[in-house]
Amino acid sequence: MSDRGGAPVSYDVIVIGAGPAGENVAGRCAAGGLEVVIVENELVGGECSFWACIPSKTLLRPGEALASARRTPGVSAAITGPIDTQAVIERRNYMTNNWDDGSQKKWLDDSGIDLVRGVGRLTGERTVEVQLAEDGMAQLTARRAVVIATGSKPFAPPVEGLSDIRTWDSRDVTSAKEVPRRLLVLGGGVVGVEMADAWRGLGAEEVTILERGEQLLSKEEPFAGVEVKAAFEARGIRVITGASLARAERKGSDGPVVAQLEDGSVIEADEILVATGRHSRTEDLGLETVGLEPGKPVAVDGSLRATGIDGGWLYAVGDANGRALLTHMGKYQGRLAGDAILGEEVEAWADHHAITRVIFTDPQVAAVGLTEAQARDRGINVRVVTRNVADTAGASVYGEGISGTCCIIVDDDRSVIVGATFVGPVAGEMLHSATIAVVGEVPLARLAHAVPSFPTMSEVWLVLLEAAVAERGGVA
Repeated sequence: MSDRGGAPVSYDVIVIGAGPAGENVAGRCAAGGLEVVIVENELVGGECSFWACIPSKTLLRPGEALASARRTPGVSAAITGPIDTQAVIERRNYMTNNWDDGSQKKWLDDSGIDLVRGVGRLTGERTVEVQLAEDGMAQLTARRAVVIATGSKPFAPPVEGLSDIRTWDSRDVTSAKEVPRRLLVLGGGVVGVEMADAWRGLGAEEVTILERGEQLLSKEEPFAGVEVKAAFEARGIRVITGASLARAERKGSDGPVVAQLEDGSVIEADEILVATGRHSRTEDLGLETVGLEPGKPVAVDGSLRATGIDGGWLYAVGDANGRALLTHMGKYQGRLAGDAILGEEVEAWADHHAITRVIFTDPQVAAVGLTEAQARDRGINVRVVTRNVADTAGASVYGEGISGTCCIIVDDDRSVIVGATFVGPVAGEMLHSATIAVVGEVPLARLAHAVPSFPTMSEVWLVLLEAAVAERGGVA
């Protein structure tokens, strides 16, 4: 981009936000022959590459590997020492490229996508103003589309004293340089349970999860939260549910955190992670200039076009539209939005029927599609088939004490699976077969011909399908 003065620079497509969702839109459009620019104020690659998916799973992997070894007879005796925490942190730094986005920037260059570093805001129809990182302003206009891909940011509850003290958010906890001796985790959702598991595995002496709801992972099947809680408590992670934080303070500027619960009890910790949810980052985008409400998710239709915008030129993908705050779903939406901008007819069907999610705790929780409660809310004639991964020979081969509930949610009128949940080691690697079954709407009678290999834990599919047939008197 050569002109950074007053004259607007024109592109076919302007993408605000260079995270995975924005990159996928930009890449799709550029590959289709359009002139594309991405506006990014932080690192190209976004939250996932530098503060979320990549560093968090890198921190979780050593504990998972160690637990797997300890469950394997003959191998457990070979474990003679603790995890090398410094080596894990160095690996985390390597995986995030030490928070340098040079390789991501090179991908943009190689794809023919321009990058403008700065804060982008809508100023009207198809126009974006950028406060440049190196000072000055740039005016951009879009001949075809503007795409909002600004992601999300953590939400902190209005607890007395919490905003006055130093806390950790999702970025702080994945980029920490040292293991806290005592960690208090506020929130029992995905970020909370994963990071409690990670830092306990890396040597934190005391880890406590405080969840105001009655169970962990409340958006998943109830048994998932129950089994994760039991596994955590067996490893020394304290889990308190049905309780809320009333106030928090630090002793001195850098002393321990004193957290008082509503029942009057007190928890003391060296660090407190606030993991109580996220909301779309749309408050400072100039949405009001095009008739939309700042600070809210941008509502979109099936082609990811913002609703209520004449001319269909504005799109929103990923966390910015609030549909599914998951990297892979944002990438999916980005690909579809790119196709729509290129003139294809698309429909983000998976957003409503087949959202995939994996929680990388030990045990893992992997799910796709609808939970039982969601299916019933939609009026589906539901049949739930539940079995345990321990019912497979593969579980015994994998190690001692392997267990975990697995269930499929069947639309009994159509005899197809509309949801599935797996709990257990490597559950995430078993999920895609369920995803294909849900997306393909494969009838159970046909699915019974998909023969799992022996001896693998994927044989839980055979156990589930045989149970489903037996429940119907031998008819799928």
